[in-house]
Order: sequence, then structure tokens, then C-alpha cells
Amino acid sequence: MKDTFQCQALGKSFSGDGIETKALDDVNLTLDAGDFISIIGPSGSGKSTLLSLIGTLDRPTTGQLLYGDQPINQLKSKELSDFRFENVGFIFQQFHLIPTLTALENVMAPLFGRKVSYDKKERALALLEQVGLAEKASSLPSQLSGGQQQRVAVARALVHEPKWLLADEPTGNLDTETGEIIFQLLKRLNAEKGCGVLFVTHDPELADRANRKIEMKDGLVIADSRLVTV
Repeated sequence: MKDTFQCQALGKSFSGDGIETKALDDVNLTLDAGDFISIIGPSGSGKSTLLSLIGTLDRPTTGQLLYGDQPINQLKSKELSDFRFENVGFIFQQFHLIPTLTALENVMAPLFGRKVSYDKKERALALLEQVGLAEKASSLPSQLSGGQQQRVAVARALVHEPKWLLADEPTGNLDTETGEIIFQLLKRLNAEKGCGVLFVTHDPELADRANRKIEMKDGLVIADSRLVTV
């Protein structure tokens, strides 16, 4: 059960103008450590909401989220921040790089203000080399292509060696060829580092290349299948 997420009757509602909207309803899932999992469904199906709850960027309205056997959605903000730092790396569709920082500094950004047992710059440089961007360490995001920016974002997500990578449409803003490079990078990191990968996608072909596929509609999990991959 170590490094495993459990969603127990997880729900999320939003209120506005006196109307309550259910974004997620009664989601029950176990996400095993080291797995490679896709979440697919139409827009508004609750995919990104589920990802943000699992990554503790948001809190559920109902139900409980456990990591290992420990309930984590009731932790205080500082405790949640520490939990994310130790266990979860995020990759976003929009990259979210800091425009005034170099590629190297962007990779180091999650470590700013943190005490760690390793050399921050050495770790960041090693990761840039791992994603094939060692020569771009001094470049600003504006000097990088979309695919290069996404590779910097992957390196940033890995900088503290998280147990899980959570990716929201990681190839959504990229052309097919560049998206394939990013997908293969995630597969390689999953295989070599053993970190779990949970990614949201609209692409059925991409979703089918995961080890497990979770399908969502109207805030519900409507299918959960183990896939045979080559």
C-alpha cells in the first residue's frame, strides 16, 4: 500500500449564483505505486478536477483521499505543501514556466526555500541532460520551442524525485511528433525511475498506450480497464 493513492467516495462540487454543480461524484479508485495510467473523457467530465484532488491542489467536498493508509485531504496547508514536495511532480499543458528564469532556474524553482541533501544545481543540470536539453540550460522560455519548454517542465517535475508524476494534457499544446517525444520520455521515466504516472488526455490512441485506462463522463468513472501494452 506504500505510495498508493486511494480515492474513497471522492466528490467535488462548485457553487455559484445559488447553483451547485457536481464536478465529481462518488469516485472510488486505487492507484498503485509505479503504474502508468491514463484518464480520458470529454471536456467537463471531471478529469482535471480528479487530477487536482489526487495531487492535493484542491480539496474534495465529500469523501476521502488516502496515500498509503494515511488520510491526506484533511492535512493543513503547510503539511499538504510538504506532502506535494515529497511525493508529487506536476506537468501542465500550459508549461507554467517562469518567463524571467532560465531553463536551469525553472528546473530548480521547486527547491527554492527548501533544504535538501543534494546540490540543487547539479541535480537540475543532470535532469536537463536527461531530457536532452543540457545545452539550453541558460535559455529563457521565450528562446525555447513548445516541446523544449515541456521537457523543461518535465525536468522541473522530477527535480525532487517524486513518487508520482501527474500530467494534465502534457501533449495537448504540441504537434504530433513533439507530443510523441514527450510521451516516450514519460514512459522511459516510469520504467527507469519507477515513478507512477497519471496523465489526463483527450486522445484515445494515447490513452490506450497506458497500462491502465480510466474513462470519465459527467463527473463519474464509467470504465476502468487494465490494458495490454507492447
